Amino acid sequence: MILAIFGFLQLSLSDVMDILLLAMMIFIAFRWIRGSSAMSIFLAIISLFVIKVLVSAFNMRMMNAIMDTLLNVGAIALIVIFQPEIRKFLIQLGNRYMSSAKGRNIINKILGKDRRKNLSGGEAANEITEAFRRMSEDKTGALIVIAQANPLDEIISTGDKIDAAIHRRLIMNLFFKNSPLHDGALVIVGDRIAAARCTLPITERTDIPAHYGMRHKAAIGITEVTDADVVVVSEETGRISFVKGGKVTKIQNINELKLLLNTSLGGR
Repeated sequence: MILAIFGFLQLSLSDVMDILLLAMMIFIAFRWIRGSSAMSIFLAIISLFVIKVLVSAFNMRMMNAIMDTLLNVGAIALIVIFQPEIRKFLIQLGNRYMSSAKGRNIINKILGKDRRKNLSGGEAANEITEAFRRMSEDKTGALIVIAQANPLDEIISTGDKIDAAIHRRLIMNLFFKNSPLHDGALVIVGDRIAAARCTLPITERTDIPAHYGMRHKAAIGITEVTDADVVVVSEETGRISFVKGGKVTKIQNINELKLLLNTSLGGR
């Protein structure tokens, strides 16, 4: 035994490592759900575990039995309650591997995906930039998701598949207010418009500025769980925003958007 200097505490090295690992897990979980509605539930769970330790230490048999039953049954309830957070965590964990070039290449080989393009990133960026310039002038609301390494098959399945070449007139027609496909997001994969009218996950962050509408919240949401880039046009103001990694960048001029799109489309 080591650390016997604490008197009544008999701690071994494995005990210390056990405590450190548990503290690290609690810290990671705290950062993971900080600012979400699950925070209060998490604190309640920690409180129950503290009570469980105390009643065990004082050999309170009845309370110990009740706490054991409560925690055992509560484990199943936790999976249901934290299902969105668990799913988000697993997606982010997988995205870390997919974000590396080596991991991306291995997955592409397994799935038989071919990343070759018929349209260069610069040409596609020009078409998208021009479409956004016109939609910004007309205050036409738009939401375009540009896929990167992470597959967006689940998002694409929520909309209508198109599989068309990227062209400014097609993009503008899809977001025209009387178009049946204008509501939702347009997804671009490689050099093709994969689908329109797609549904995106909405961010659960509480620090979003009040003037951001559902398009911006959806753009932030999808970039939190994938490495996709998103371009948004506000229907109210006509302002263009570029969203990456949950961060919103307001576009000051059309050349700035073109540079960002060149990087986004040429980075695969």
